[in-house]
Amino acid sequence: MSVMSGEGALSVFARAKELEAQGRSIIHLELGEPDFHPGKSVIDSAAKALNDGKDRYCAVAGVPALREEIATYLERTRNISVLPANIVLAPGCKIALFLGMMALLEPGDEVLYPDPGFPGYPSITLGLGAVPVPFTLSARNHFQPDPVEVASKITPRTRMLITNSPGNPTGTVYTDAVQRALAELAVKHDLWVLSDEIYARIIYGGEYLSMLRYPGMHERTLIIDGFSKSFAMTGWRLGYTVAPPEIVSALLMMAVNTYTCVAEFTQYAAIDALRDREGNTPHMVGEFARRREQFVRELNRVPGFRCHPPEGAFYAWVDITGTGMSAENLCRILLEDAGVAAIPGAAFGPSGKEFIRFSFASSMATLHEAVERIVKVSSAWQGTAVVR
Repeated sequence: MSVMSGEGALSVFARAKELEAQGRSIIHLELGEPDFHPGKSVIDSAAKALNDGKDRYCAVAGVPALREEIATYLERTRNISVLPANIVLAPGCKIALFLGMMALLEPGDEVLYPDPGFPGYPSITLGLGAVPVPFTLSARNHFQPDPVEVASKITPRTRMLITNSPGNPTGTVYTDAVQRALAELAVKHDLWVLSDEIYARIIYGGEYLSMLRYPGMHERTLIIDGFSKSFAMTGWRLGYTVAPPEIVSALLMMAVNTYTCVAEFTQYAAIDALRDREGNTPHMVGEFARRREQFVRELNRVPGFRCHPPEGAFYAWVDITGTGMSAENLCRILLEDAGVAAIPGAAFGPSGKEFIRFSFASSMATLHEAVERIVKVSSAWQGTAVVR
């Protein structure tokens, strides 16, 4: 436990809630939580399932009808073919991520992961006695992984490559060329690939390409996905893993020894969410696209801020080197003086130290007010701002 770490967003959220308890007005742009809710038909399906007595222990891998629906959904939205038998439900993507890594890693194994990236990747790796090895997502490379750098870090101890597209915190959607090169490296060096695709439906143009679409990936790839982001079901705690058969058996063994099964009635509601007859997900993504355009434009008017529009997810990744301040001090000023909660980039890895992350999963009016508050306190750094 001593080598694992927490999550920066939750730490900032805790301090923000303390200030709110003191009567302060806080704009929460720290958590990656859509401000939408599931559609009415999803809620109705959950209520019907409860009324029908769907509140019992159920299949460890998940309700068969949901596993079949996920396979259909992935073929429809990602053009990948998977068997329902290769899908295991979990109470949230984090436990799916944890158990997927636990199934594959031994002490001393090396894990390649993106930096900046989701803080759980290195934390879980360390907790399992393995060795996290970061590869850099840099602004000069448009926050794309550099396959040459990744290749240079592969050793005989390398066991796993983690990919995350669209990525948290940068919003980067990996290009076809980059993913193809990473897939070729995985095949060449016999690596497991853990493809975190939780934001796959939230992209702003083009077709989403899953890692499972590349040659040689079916037998070595685990997809981690769920319902929190694309279907605004964060509190439902429902995720899943798509894995090769031999890994499925390991995941089921760990499920039996931990959570037993996922709540039955939520799984029946999830079937309705995947079918999305009301078009809730496209509507939500369209609204995120409008917020992205406004928020990025207004952030770039803040002295010392520089932000490129993300290609996916709902995060603004802001370069603050122009302010002349550290990200930690800047975020402290934003929270304590402006009442705007944001995350210092170093919370996502050393390569993020000159950035801060805002979530734009809030209304356009709220985002506009947040920028106005930031501008009002920008005098704190304008005297030290770097002219570009």
